[in-house]
Amino acid sequence: MTQPLTTVTFGGVKLRARSAVGVDWVGRGGMTTAVAGERAAELRGFRKVQRLAYECAEAVAARLEPGVTEREAARMQRAWLRERGVRDWFHLPFAWFGDRTAFVNFRVPLQFFPTDRRLEPGMPFILDMAPVHDGFTADIGYSGSLGVNPVQDKLMDDLEAHRELILREVRERRPLRAIYEDVDRLMVRQGYANRHRAYPFGVIAHKVDRVKERRWSPKIFGFGTQSLKGLAADALHGHREGWSPLWSPYRFSDHPPQPGLWAVEPHLGFRGTGAKFEEILVVTDSRDPEESAFWLDDDLPHVRRWAEGK
Repeated sequence: MTQPLTTVTFGGVKLRARSAVGVDWVGRGGMTTAVAGERAAELRGFRKVQRLAYECAEAVAARLEPGVTEREAARMQRAWLRERGVRDWFHLPFAWFGDRTAFVNFRVPLQFFPTDRRLEPGMPFILDMAPVHDGFTADIGYSGSLGVNPVQDKLMDDLEAHRELILREVRERRPLRAIYEDVDRLMVRQGYANRHRAYPFGVIAHKVDRVKERRWSPKIFGFGTQSLKGLAADALHGHREGWSPLWSPYRFSDHPPQPGLWAVEPHLGFRGTGAKFEEILVVTDSRDPEESAFWLDDDLPHVRRWAEGK
């Protein structure tokens, strides 16, 4: 007989498990099963590497100056993370400057890779990196500008509504394809263009998982082979069950949110300027709306920006 799901809290995160075997006390915060404790430890691991990636983005952004190229900015991210133990990647760091932040005239995947475009005063930039550390994966996007850029500031302000919409509709268990279309409609109302549609398969998000650590971590076209294997395994498994690890505007994403961790990146564009955030959304199988989905971490640069502006 299947045990009923039990809700527990661990480290400020509500988790659910089917077994009460191996209960451990955790200070005064309550108790958790061994299963729930393992899940909580995993979330802490993903949160730690996501924070590390955002710390890298802020550190590199503070070092940018006129004349720095996209390639140099990407190398700065890679060096900063390698100094802190990163040896594998979901994908190597990207950097986009000027109108490349809005993917202007991007038509083939090779155009996403860093170029010799040089940063100029007032120019917007986006740093994007996906490190793997201790087997945990993050994929983040950080938007900024070299000096004042009112257009990108406005884009960043308006991204808050997208973060709220995505969480609300995932909790409502709307099909991923329908949520994508609602994000599109919100962008149109705001007067912006959808720039995540320029990504391969037009994705706004993709699943992330644990990655087996290897002494040698080869890459294919800038993507870690271990991470690609995991995504391919998810795609095969999902195909059999009627879901996809890619959140896109196409039919294969016409299904409810699948439990797991999703790297979500709504990307706005306006007249040659782009802005986005990217962070992990946790989706569970809980029937409680607040437990069914939540952002992994609310202490991130773009979230603090919105809180400080209120």
